[in-house]
Amino acid sequence: MRGRCIRIFLTFFVFFLFGGCAGKEEVPNHAVMEEEIEREGKDYIVIGCSQVGSESDYRLANTESLKSTFTAENGYYLLFEDAQQKQENQIKAIRNFILQEVDYIILDPVVETGWDAVLKEAKEAGIPVILTDRSVRVEDERLYTCWIGSDFRKEGQMAGEWLKKYLQQQNRQHERIRIVTLQGTLNSSAQLGRTKGFRDVLEKQKNWVMLDYQSGDFTQMKGQEVMEYLLNTYEKIDVVVSENDNMTFGAIDAMKEAGRPFGIGGGVIVISFDAVRAAFKHMMAGEINADFECNPLLGPMVEQVIRDLEAKKEVEKIQYVDETYYDSSMDLNAVMKSREY
Repeated sequence: MRGRCIRIFLTFFVFFLFGGCAGKEEVPNHAVMEEEIEREGKDYIVIGCSQVGSESDYRLANTESLKSTFTAENGYYLLFEDAQQKQENQIKAIRNFILQEVDYIILDPVVETGWDAVLKEAKEAGIPVILTDRSVRVEDERLYTCWIGSDFRKEGQMAGEWLKKYLQQQNRQHERIRIVTLQGTLNSSAQLGRTKGFRDVLEKQKNWVMLDYQSGDFTQMKGQEVMEYLLNTYEKIDVVVSENDNMTFGAIDAMKEAGRPFGIGGGVIVISFDAVRAAFKHMMAGEINADFECNPLLGPMVEQVIRDLEAKKEVEKIQYVDETYYDSSMDLNAVMKSREY
């Protein structure tokens, strides 16, 4: 690929707005044009990146980390595809990357299953696939080079242990604790890991009761919709576990509209995941009790893997990013000032 002409075909859809008056000739709703881009003599490492989408603040920060790392100045040519949270879009993107003979593929998979065939195609084409953030379940793990991301099950366990300690501090360790969970996109690594991790702790607490699991698909709008349903369904809720910040923001809006007390001042205990900057403002306002970090800044770690592969070095199959948690007992203002996301 490098050092010779690379042809990349980009398809653009141009949409036309038109009136709906009877009797007028109907204008086609879109026209397609192809632009062929040629690069000659450029010694770039060509990267094809398939991102889940842009559904959350985490995802935006994750995308920015990748785009700011794989730049022309750093010696890369990046082909970036937003899958809009659809697996079929990612499979199509990967096949296009294979046709374009990229040097590496970065995949943040929407869900864990259904990847065997397309990853086999990449393997047969000799293109290393690096998984980031979310993982996959395949029959042969040799179909991908490595995975870089968060230990989602550990995050869920940390949240459960935090709640256990917090209830002890509140002298509520013997009370019946009614919990609801706003799950992320079902069958995604983050959803599966956080749900399992929290359940690991919950199953050891005889007085904790999980009232309901509902998917908010990691979006604020769906998070609010699901929380409204839960508030209307269950008269008493002690804890809401929301598997990402954007769903938490929607849940906060729903509880405000319903007049339901929550947060530091009492009422519903709010546990969230991701710890993006906007969540810190909610924590400082007393609206989120604790937030468990999911570090989106994976670009530098992915680049190091590629540099190692370029140098013919072996890389670790599983690589975890450093993470922690935050709650109202900390100096959150000082922490937020130093955060990049």
